[in-house]
Amino acid sequence: MTRKASGFHAWVVQRVSAIYLALGFIYLAVHFLVSPPQDFSDWKAWLSEPLVNIGMGLFFLALLFHAWIGIRDIVIDYVHPLAIRLGVLTGVAFVLLASGFWLIKSLIVVVL
Repeated sequence: MTRKASGFHAWVVQRVSAIYLALGFIYLAVHFLVSPPQDFSDWKAWLSEPLVNIGMGLFFLALLFHAWIGIRDIVIDYVHPLAIRLGVLTGVAFVLLASGFWLIKSLIVVVL
């Protein structure tokens, strides 16, 4: 894959994830304005619904991809020493992966 194709792929992922995130934020705002959960059992019942749980998983997955592409592009553009760039990108990747695993664990625990 050429560098141009790679950049186009990142651009498409960034735009698609931004649209999904915007729609997700609108859904969450409307949902919480209309019927806000009163306690933890309401949260758990709402997140236990399969469509909501899958939608939340996809929402945060889109957020993680969106963050990775944005931070990666900024680091590549502005951090020129290769060793520092590699260290920063490795740290960011580690944090985002850890966040993703925590998200999966949290969504599975709510269902059980």
